[in-house]
Amino acid sequence: MNKENVKTLIETGKAVVGIELGSTRIKAVMIDENHQPVATGSYDWENRLDGHIWTYDLEDIWKGLKASYANMAADVKEKYGTEIKSLAGIGFSAMMHGYMAFDKEGTLLVPFRTWRNTITGQAAEELTELFQYNIPQRWSIAHLYQAILNKEEHVKDVAYFTTLSGYIHWQLTGQKVLGVGDASGMFPIDPATSDFYDGMIEKFDKLVEDRGYSWKLREIMPKVLCAGDDAGCLTEEGVKLLDPTGTLQAGIPVCPPEGDAGTGMTATNSVAKRTGNVSAGTSVFAMIVLEKELSKVYTEIDMVTTPSGSPVAMAHANNCTSDLNAWVNIFKEYSEAMGMKVDMNTLFGTLYNKALEGDADCGGLLSYGYYSGENIIPIDEGRPVFIRTPNSKFNLANFMRTHLYAALGALKIGMDILVKEEHIQIDKILGHGGLFKTPGVGQRIMAAAMQAPVSVMETAGEGGAWGIALLAAYEVGKANGETLEDYLDNKVFAGNEGSKMEPVPEDVDGFEKFIEQFKQGLSVEQEAIAKIK
Repeated sequence: MNKENVKTLIETGKAVVGIELGSTRIKAVMIDENHQPVATGSYDWENRLDGHIWTYDLEDIWKGLKASYANMAADVKEKYGTEIKSLAGIGFSAMMHGYMAFDKEGTLLVPFRTWRNTITGQAAEELTELFQYNIPQRWSIAHLYQAILNKEEHVKDVAYFTTLSGYIHWQLTGQKVLGVGDASGMFPIDPATSDFYDGMIEKFDKLVEDRGYSWKLREIMPKVLCAGDDAGCLTEEGVKLLDPTGTLQAGIPVCPPEGDAGTGMTATNSVAKRTGNVSAGTSVFAMIVLEKELSKVYTEIDMVTTPSGSPVAMAHANNCTSDLNAWVNIFKEYSEAMGMKVDMNTLFGTLYNKALEGDADCGGLLSYGYYSGENIIPIDEGRPVFIRTPNSKFNLANFMRTHLYAALGALKIGMDILVKEEHIQIDKILGHGGLFKTPGVGQRIMAAAMQAPVSVMETAGEGGAWGIALLAAYEVGKANGETLEDYLDNKVFAGNEGSKMEPVPEDVDGFEKFIEQFKQGLSVEQEAIAKIK
């Protein structure tokens, strides 16, 4: 679409905007009628430690939201010479989980407790046992129950609690609602109803009934909505919070607020059953859309949903490429010490491709690249360790292949639960993140780990802000009865499968041998944690 057409689209109020509040950046994306980004804006921010709580101030939230929108509006002005007065639709998403609790006047009772906090161990364990459903520490219900266990004074005054995206949406529309994907990180979702499990709510109310609170759990939680549901419009008060210049008009439809997992699934077109996506960078997680719920509880696997309510199994590892990158930097230092100027893209590409020349099982080398603890494997702290025996085939190719395998070690253990124990079927996986920047290498290793085809699409790089923009476009542009899956397939991606790579049988066998050695050697990592302080 040329500039004049985009200008006309903006001036007639037919563009759509998505804004996502990530952990280090707030990004706004405007898309055209073809779902292509035409303007962007962003704002960098950081969480801070308030006492022992990782948080963001309300002032920071609104400052960042306004700045990202203003920067996008400035981009529109610079590129197209016009202003944003109205939109066809808008959506807001944010980091999932955490705890934002308010009293009946709408006052925040305690500082926002983000997903990063690991202060709810007792609550998560007790609720997992009570519900027979895995409740991770970062979930909102774990934060609420831990506050109850801690006998925190504020709990009696809670009139509403929600996630960050739910809070933003409430303030801008007046609606206390939450997209089902984000809601699935607050409390378990019943796939039969796409709503919170009634039976589990009853169990929770009975658990805390002797505390004397005036509220029941359902009364203080948001209403759950699926993609495409009516979630209200920007109010006059809400518009002033987003655009203090007064240029933007009220009445713009706002789609259900979502979490970053749901927008990631949307941005990679992996919301259909038997599909999934994997994000591999500093951390790594894989989300697989299930045909049915798992047969039992696994503490290694989180259960969430797509924005349309389908159950999703997520294997999440805290560590992925950090140790791998540290080793690449050692080769950079060596090259510079030898008087060679190094381009990092060339260095990564050379070393990654060298890994493909190594033995499929890495020749007896092992690595545990853990900078922090993991929930999938039994370590509570990280100590990066590289191991070999005198008989190992120690060469550069095996060394690099080992670190690529090890970066996915914890993830593979989690995925093996799904594939080998639950026998789930995976038709395709979309990959995104830093591991895939070198064409063909990370993708090939990931295909071996997942034992499924892995595709990489250029559009995945647009991120969650683009994903929530797509959800906003779906709400206002869907045909009668058109599902989100069909809308994405036919109107957004239109058959774009990306660059697809099938698992190489030799790699699959080699990774299986490596992971068995990896699991047997975990005691070395545990000893390192105990001894190296």
